[in-house]
Amino acid sequence: MSLRTTLSAVVGKSARAAVRLRGGSGSAFPGLLVEKLDPGFLARTLTTLPYGVVVVSGTNGKTTTTKMVVELLRGQGLRVFTNRSGSNFSRGVAASLLGDMRITGGFEADIAVLELDEAHAVHFVKQVPPRYCLLLNVMRDQLDRFGEIDTTAGMLRAIAEATTEGVVLNREDPRVAAIAEALTDQQVRYFGLGEAVKHHFPSDDDLHSADLHDSPSHHTASPGARSDSASSHHARSDSAAVETSPTSAVSGDLQHQARTTKQVAADVVLTGLGTQEGTFRIGGEEITTPLRVNGAYNTYNAAAALALVRLALGEDRDNTALLRSLAEVSPAFGRGESLTVGGQPLDLVLVKNPAGFRLGLSSFPHAGTATMIAINDNYADGRDMSWLWDVSFGLLAAGGVRMVSGVRAYDMALRLVYDDVAVAAVEPDLASALDSFIAEHPDEPKRIYCTYTAMLTLRRELARYTEVEAFA
Repeated sequence: MSLRTTLSAVVGKSARAAVRLRGGSGSAFPGLLVEKLDPGFLARTLTTLPYGVVVVSGTNGKTTTTKMVVELLRGQGLRVFTNRSGSNFSRGVAASLLGDMRITGGFEADIAVLELDEAHAVHFVKQVPPRYCLLLNVMRDQLDRFGEIDTTAGMLRAIAEATTEGVVLNREDPRVAAIAEALTDQQVRYFGLGEAVKHHFPSDDDLHSADLHDSPSHHTASPGARSDSASSHHARSDSAAVETSPTSAVSGDLQHQARTTKQVAADVVLTGLGTQEGTFRIGGEEITTPLRVNGAYNTYNAAAALALVRLALGEDRDNTALLRSLAEVSPAFGRGESLTVGGQPLDLVLVKNPAGFRLGLSSFPHAGTATMIAINDNYADGRDMSWLWDVSFGLLAAGGVRMVSGVRAYDMALRLVYDDVAVAAVEPDLASALDSFIAEHPDEPKRIYCTYTAMLTLRRELARYTEVEAFA
């Protein structure tokens, strides 16, 4: 361990302790300080790990998928470092690293699994080239930051090009799958969807086409459907392409691309969705496993995590232990997290864009559950909330929404009116809204759909009622 690394660890840890002493979480500032004083800190520390660095990026699903990858690797006996604070900028990685290091700069890990924001990942990989990366999706989320959806895709491509050994791509996202064309030396693997479940997971282009709202399957498909096993011959990740991609809702150049290209085979395919379980085709074998995570989107994240770990470990893995670890992964904070308040379950469902909100609504039963929606438009949420008009809220019409809160509470309430969803109360203050919501529905299960910063505030307020896992 170099003297400079030791000095950086001392400075960073001292700053971390000082911030916490003053009542802050200390999750970002110490990392920013070390970045400024010692730009090579991350590279010197992380490039020496035996299994290298894994980067997980994309518009949605990073936190849950990263947690799954971490638990799968730990189940294989590896010591894993991750930026568990939830800060997915490079300063957050540095801050998490400071938390795990000894005061002398010593650091024990076999592999680093890092969740990184798309833009910051581009800068990070220039300092620390990852050995493997997992690229999840590209959605119209936070266009106020990145401008165009293809700009986001270009960032993911830059991450893949900087990766030294293997890249895992989402076969069903045209912009992500197209990244393979830019790669020459890396191994490329895919995760994907079986035909029976594809309608649950529209791409961004599907979501912004007329077909989405006109299709009966959008409203009536059963989440328990499973595809037949005839498609198992697609399971080998290195096999030739054998079928044409569906094109009905893909627009512009991507529509042409989908018509003229073949669908590649995926190493892990999600073929069935059940209640707290998923069915996956893994290397040609159909396997159903129980899951603690909630929601269709988290089940698809599990397919992504499995594909990455299978690539990173190769034949040096225990497949039985992989599935056992997957079944035990609990939801990441706010991502389908289930708490108990007054003897009743209270679920937090993070919503960031139309696809995520739609999947959240369709992934849970609504009968007998009190619903609250909390919408903020702070920087971390994205300032443009017009995407709420791309979500169909008809599934909430029967039971209505008991409380709407957050900075954009009245905008959300107006949107619900247009879908004939009754709103019982509107209270912009999140703490007051939560207290009323809990007090007025003591004997019912509860579910709160919330944007990112609203979720952070609600978790802090919920700590007054129940034990809430810390994440910073």
